[in-house]
Amino acid sequence: MFKVSDLRFRYPKNQVDTIKGISFEFDKGEIFGFLGPSGMGKSTTQKLMIRILKNYQGEILYKGKNLNSYDKSIYNDIGVGFEMPVLFSKLTAMENLKFYRDLYPEGVKIRPLLERLGLWEDRHKRVAAFSKGMKSRLNFARAMINDPKVLFLDEPTSGLDPTNARIVKDMISEFRHNGGTVFLTTHMMHDVDELCDRVAFIADGQIREISSPKDLKVRYGKREIRLEYNDDGVASKQVFDLNSIKSNEEFFGILRTKDIITIHSGETTLDEIFIKVTGVKTHE
Repeated sequence: MFKVSDLRFRYPKNQVDTIKGISFEFDKGEIFGFLGPSGMGKSTTQKLMIRILKNYQGEILYKGKNLNSYDKSIYNDIGVGFEMPVLFSKLTAMENLKFYRDLYPEGVKIRPLLERLGLWEDRHKRVAAFSKGMKSRLNFARAMINDPKVLFLDEPTSGLDPTNARIVKDMISEFRHNGGTVFLTTHMMHDVDELCDRVAFIADGQIREISSPKDLKVRYGKREIRLEYNDDGVASKQVFDLNSIKSNEEFFGILRTKDIITIHSGETTLDEIFIKVTGVKTHE
């Protein structure tokens, strides 16, 4: 769907490149996570791919054609949800969505979208009176209003309670299931783990890793099994090497004779991988 090759970009007043020769691609029907610390090039890359920023070096292909060869009709294919909601605060939720929908030749029905996101009852309320979570949900609705083929989403669950975050994530998954493609930037590693087929980590304008969340967790984790079990009323812990586990009689003896409290593999988390790869802690 998109192929980025040796992409470089420097803001006019800067002395060094913000984007330093990155390359990646993602396919139709894929959710591709683009992760990294704040200020390291995520938003710049996204803005280059949706043509807000230009004058880059390298190549960006959309469906096999140079991005710059498309006219403005390309925006009919693209839905964008910026981290900071792009909404008119003096208009109602309904007026906002009607305004944006009318910019495109086709769009989706507004009522089902607002009902799904729990905003239908507030459709005639001015956006200025909306909470942060309501604005975030309306911002997501705006990204979906033109029935896009590709979604560019930046922190789509920011400010949402668990129930509404679940709704948004389900809608993203359904969009992908129906053939849509998603480019996702977020610091919410739980969202990444749940949604993304593959992820790229960027730091200091360079790609540090690209793989599936599963592969990364296996590669960066420890090949071990950690057991916690009841040993005559005392909680005991023991660690076993996963490479030799099939012939470890002590391990199977504990399983047969002790009450197991917990059992875990040494698989690491995406938060820990983020820190190792980029050197910066995530936040939620």
